[in-house]
Amino acid sequence: MSQQIPVAFVDHFLANMLMLSQQKPAKMRVFTRPEPITGDTMFVERLGPKDAQPRGARHGETPISDADHTRRKLSMADFVVPADIIDTDDRLKLLIEPQGPYAQNQVFSLHRQIDDVVIVALGGAAFGGHTGGTTINNYDAGECRLIESDGVPVAAGSNFAGATETPLDIAKLLTCKEILDDAEIDDDRQRYFITNPYNINQLLNTTEVKSSDYNTVKALAQGQIDSFMGFKFIKSTRLPVDGTDTGATNCYAVAQGAIVLAVAQEPKVSIDRRPDLMNSTQVFSELSIGATRVEGPAIVEINLKTKTT
Repeated sequence: MSQQIPVAFVDHFLANMLMLSQQKPAKMRVFTRPEPITGDTMFVERLGPKDAQPRGARHGETPISDADHTRRKLSMADFVVPADIIDTDDRLKLLIEPQGPYAQNQVFSLHRQIDDVVIVALGGAAFGGHTGGTTINNYDAGECRLIESDGVPVAAGSNFAGATETPLDIAKLLTCKEILDDAEIDDDRQRYFITNPYNINQLLNTTEVKSSDYNTVKALAQGQIDSFMGFKFIKSTRLPVDGTDTGATNCYAVAQGAIVLAVAQEPKVSIDRRPDLMNSTQVFSELSIGATRVEGPAIVEINLKTKTT
């Protein structure tokens, strides 16, 4: 065989594009209450419970008391994914058509942005009052309850103060469940537990979950926990590290509808020709959303160990 045969070797190129691993869906939308919106702000009206009282004297005056009518302000925010530009000459040299995968990749980015907005609403400040000028922290009395990483509930009206990081276990889940039960959260509202992969793995390793008495959803057989103790589990790598205890991650137990998600513009992709860029193709995506916490007692924030040291 000729020694020059290598000049005839060919390079093989795939006719499709590999999308690298990333979070693709918006995981947090499932427990929000979606609302359409036109405008840059929305006010969500809230009505608290009233107590009955004895009727009183015959022909007496009608008792009157004001209902606990409050509101929460939601502000919109606009997001974009920086455009991808596909040069006309470059397309002539490609086996693949790149604009489809580029558009899909940008949508995934906006889905993650939705999660980030909802996570901020879970643990950040809410805004109440007639004009939305009153700041309401998630740890304020009457709002969310907090649980330290060692499993001890924080006193109502106080923020995290501990620095002992421990992972998720059955006792902590029971504490979250008890707090939601004590808040009279309706049983027909689905409850979710949002945590990072490390803590789900730690729960899988507990003796109780390995027991068939507890493992009603056969979590080990599936390789993951879907539902357990009334919670549907959401695994997220986007949860923030605690601002005081950097070895702990803010995780949440939340009931359906505790967060309102207003959507003015769902993820939208525009694919356009750019005459100002020599007729290159532009792939550009945008999103307009806002979220606020409307029912603090339906949310429990718990600090859990971030990872194994």
